[in-house]
Amino acid sequence: MLHRWKPGYSASVQPRLKDVAELAGVSIKTVSNVVNGYPFVKPETRERVERAIAELNYRPNLTARNLRQGRSGVIALAVPDLDIPYFAELATNVITAADRHGWTVLIDQTQGDRAKERLVVSGIRAHLIDGLLFSPLALTAADLAQRADHTPMVLLGERIGRRRTAYDHVCIDNVAAAQEATSHLTGLGRRRIAAIGARQAASGATARLRLRGYRQALAAAGLAEDPALVVPVDAFHRADGARAMADLLDSGAGPDAVFCFNDTLALGALRTLLSRGVRVPDDIALFGFDDIEDGRFSTPSLSTIAPDRAGIAQTAVDLLAGLLAGPAPDRRPQEVCASHTLIARESTLGVQAQSAAGSSSTERTVASAAPSSGPRLPSSDTVSASGSHSRTVTRAASSRRIGGTSHSPSSA
Repeated sequence: MLHRWKPGYSASVQPRLKDVAELAGVSIKTVSNVVNGYPFVKPETRERVERAIAELNYRPNLTARNLRQGRSGVIALAVPDLDIPYFAELATNVITAADRHGWTVLIDQTQGDRAKERLVVSGIRAHLIDGLLFSPLALTAADLAQRADHTPMVLLGERIGRRRTAYDHVCIDNVAAAQEATSHLTGLGRRRIAAIGARQAASGATARLRLRGYRQALAAAGLAEDPALVVPVDAFHRADGARAMADLLDSGAGPDAVFCFNDTLALGALRTLLSRGVRVPDDIALFGFDDIEDGRFSTPSLSTIAPDRAGIAQTAVDLLAGLLAGPAPDRRPQEVCASHTLIARESTLGVQAQSAAGSSSTERTVASAAPSSGPRLPSSDTVSASGSHSRTVTRAASSRRIGGTSHSPSSA
């Protein structure tokens, strides 16, 4: 039962921690423990404090808290290109995850330019932020080694250089995912499978890994790689996919399927195919990567690899929170490989095939797992027997949903 409370202040005055404590009949320290999510508070005490908070409409003074801790309450997310929907959607996930910590997110865009990326890691905005989540494209291991700024940082995306860095890192297994995508196409009987998205630039690490997975799947299916079916691009935008698809059709290479290294390339390629009167997937099957929202509503809907964006964002934010809380002296940098899912839709299955399979929707995930080829982590990092990952995993197995049920590779 709440105590009678006579604060003697006007309604325009913001309630204080002391006021909540008086109304709930507990100490200020107990209220602070409840507000900050301290787990060891008796349920009945926590309920009483929460009722007092609700009655007073109490809101923690984050500015005062941050000043006491020497914090701004702001973290930064730096990504290559917000015009690419994957990064825009990732930013939304990061904002959601950061909000659980009471943080505001400052978003920066580097365009994958090395000079801009070096500025980001140099701490040019260090006075504004408490920590940094950074997805670089062109940054080198030497650039990281020269970093003098001590702002806590978590890296997203591909590993920089051949060795692990001194920073926490969250990624997906691009080789395994690309191998599964290509194996899905070979499993449908496609034999002339093209790849759109190869890049030779220093910023093309993701493309090189996905190309490696594509090649491994062809080899596993006993198919020789035809260089004429591998089409390079300057960037991962729709226009690049449209141009690459036009070049591929004009070359006479004769593909019966195309694996695009992201969904925006695939949507551009789809536009070219439809404008040329090519039937998808009857004449040419089409597969993307990233599971952006546009691909779910295209006609035909786009088969794709869906990285666990929400998991990537939450893991990165949690790692950053751990760094800000003060890591143990013997803590080693963490590397977490997030899960991904292969989602087969109309662009590879076709509407009639889905109907014959008894699917009640236009989305069905198929079992076409390939072994992961991502880098192994130290033996102290763990993975559960079911394939789901603990806080840090060697690699997360891809999942597949068949008839709406998720399966790990061991149970599929």
